[in-house]
Amino acid sequence: MLTPPTAPKHPVARAHHGDVYVDDYEWMREKDDPAVIAHLHEENAYTNARTEHLALLREQIFDEIKARTRETDLSVPTREGEWWYYTRTVEGKQYGIHCRAPIAAPDDWTPPSLDEQAQREGLPGEQVLLDDNAEAEGHEFYALGSFDVSADGTRLLYAVDTEGDERYTLRVRSLTDDGAVFPDEIAGTASGALFDQTGEYIFYTTVDESWRPDTVWRHRVGDGPGTADAQVFHEPDERYWIGVGLTRSRRYLVIEAGSNVTSESRLLRSDDPTGEFRVVWPRKEGVEYDIEHVVVGGRDRLLIVHNDGAVNFELVSVAADDPEGPRRTLLPHDPAVRLEGVDAFRDFVALEYRREGMTRVAVARLPEGAAAEGGAGAAADDTLHELPFEEELFTVGLRGNPEWEQPYLRLGYGSFVTPSSVYDYDVRTGELHLRKQQPVLGEFDPELFAQRREWAVASDGTRIPVSLVYRRDLVTPGEPAPLVLYGYGSYEASMDPSFSIPRLSLLDRGVVFAIAHVRGGGELGRLWYEHGKKLHKKNTFTDFVAAARHLVDQGWTSPDRLAAQGGSAGGLLMGAVANLAPRTFAGVLAEVPFVDPLTSILDPSLPLTVIEWDEWGDPLHDEDVYFYMKSYSPLENVHPHPYPRILAITSLNDTRVLYVEPAKWVAKLRDVAQADALLKIEMAAGHGGVSGRYAAWRERAFALAWLLDVVGAHPSGE
Repeated sequence: MLTPPTAPKHPVARAHHGDVYVDDYEWMREKDDPAVIAHLHEENAYTNARTEHLALLREQIFDEIKARTRETDLSVPTREGEWWYYTRTVEGKQYGIHCRAPIAAPDDWTPPSLDEQAQREGLPGEQVLLDDNAEAEGHEFYALGSFDVSADGTRLLYAVDTEGDERYTLRVRSLTDDGAVFPDEIAGTASGALFDQTGEYIFYTTVDESWRPDTVWRHRVGDGPGTADAQVFHEPDERYWIGVGLTRSRRYLVIEAGSNVTSESRLLRSDDPTGEFRVVWPRKEGVEYDIEHVVVGGRDRLLIVHNDGAVNFELVSVAADDPEGPRRTLLPHDPAVRLEGVDAFRDFVALEYRREGMTRVAVARLPEGAAAEGGAGAAADDTLHELPFEEELFTVGLRGNPEWEQPYLRLGYGSFVTPSSVYDYDVRTGELHLRKQQPVLGEFDPELFAQRREWAVASDGTRIPVSLVYRRDLVTPGEPAPLVLYGYGSYEASMDPSFSIPRLSLLDRGVVFAIAHVRGGGELGRLWYEHGKKLHKKNTFTDFVAAARHLVDQGWTSPDRLAAQGGSAGGLLMGAVANLAPRTFAGVLAEVPFVDPLTSILDPSLPLTVIEWDEWGDPLHDEDVYFYMKSYSPLENVHPHPYPRILAITSLNDTRVLYVEPAKWVAKLRDVAQADALLKIEMAAGHGGVSGRYAAWRERAFALAWLLDVVGAHPSGE
């Protein structure tokens, strides 16, 4: 019988609002303490020993993922300027290779054929811009945070992270024949740096001590280390993150500042990169907006999607030189439609929105020669066409589309049973052209798989959508089967239907995969989110339990064959339901789980804390919020009753959800409840886990094998 590591207790008292909580394991927060590292290594050793019987299954699943994946492949090229840009992968290499090839003619908008030769060798005239494999050499972790080519195509900027802490070192190289490396090297940047329209300047952001992007800088290309960059904008409010971008028209540089509930944008003409940015709409608490530049009747206008008096957002048009002046409403608020974004091009406008829980895309052409106001009105009201798709469940959205003058709209489409597909929509003819569908090698027949939606009912009568996918020949509705139920439910993030090659290793073993679209997500509009945050957060947890019990009641599964899965804020959901309904689940997989939320949200010095007050509430200054969060905190509500099997996976260098949270949670589960809890910690990874596709496949195989063991699915071939 293996004995789990026993974490020493060093009690630390936390006192707020007259309440004292004693934390026996807060000492684990000291990341540089040799005792902490030793304990984490012990946890990994114990987890490896406890799961040794799954080694063969893990290897089998890894081989299945690898065999189904076209390892040497090519993404659909995207035209930008005089080049087609794309990424290649090569069998045996962990990372992608970023390339470009010249267009054949100025009116060439049809991407080159992706035949076998192109997949192996790239396109004719290929130029390798950045080989991530070469950049990652000698590093355990690698992530690319910025990648941009100057408008004239002669310079590349890129920024890499080799620690997993999301701080990137930015460099510049020439793309001309000499391939010279510029002396520019800027450490500690956030992701998303870019060139201005001239290519002479780089705009980038840096983070504060809490990892919050708070300052925009302007750097002149060619200035080496020691040269002072110009501070363009600093955001002092700790609730706001900032970013910098360029409109598709390349007419304006944009600085966006946003909290979870409020936003503010600033504009600067791109032909004046050293000028002063000006505010579009001054920030107003609770009002969010996004801007898009459009030219109508020869005049610069801004399309603004906002929620000022429109909970599901509406679309208005304003003059770019007078954004606080008269507004023209193009799409008024609709309580049944959540408007999510607008993209403008020279000749058309594309809208993304959500209706009945599903994503939608519509396109409106801009009439040639139309007057400013009349043109905008005609485009929005008279010629708006929604793109039709036949599947019951699907996901569709814009993908790329960098060119102002492009005649096509690039789309990404997929479902639980349809592999990820790339389409170009011809705005002039209304035709959809399939450019590529994710290849699934081996014997994959989409007709063997079924997807459907069920509706659970929460205790307050709210109907909760639940999406399912399974194999028709292995699962009979009404006859209990092994089932994995996934959930998230925070930040208005929607868990939309998508295809997954690794998931096939579950489905092919007779497992049903389901997603509970709980409140706190965005599937059913802004109010769906509002009703699952702050002092309504418990709805997220009870919705998930209601979904699980619905699946049991309807005969899809049984508690001894049901596993729950979630990550990050979904990991909080996992910890909460393990406390709330432990007998409903056979196992809980919590990935980078946010299971000590109250301790984190009480500490403004930690990454993300202050901005998170808009999501969870402010327990530091609000007594009601404090006790509400305390009542659902997974760590603080561990009780001495039987728990399902638990696997927590985390990363040492995660800056979003610190490793200490699941480490403390697992220790307390064992101490208080003698729970069968395992901790797996990546010692060289960030919030997204390990880097490199083969390493990521092995990590996914580890989790899937554990889930199969929990739900009692029979491994294929055994």
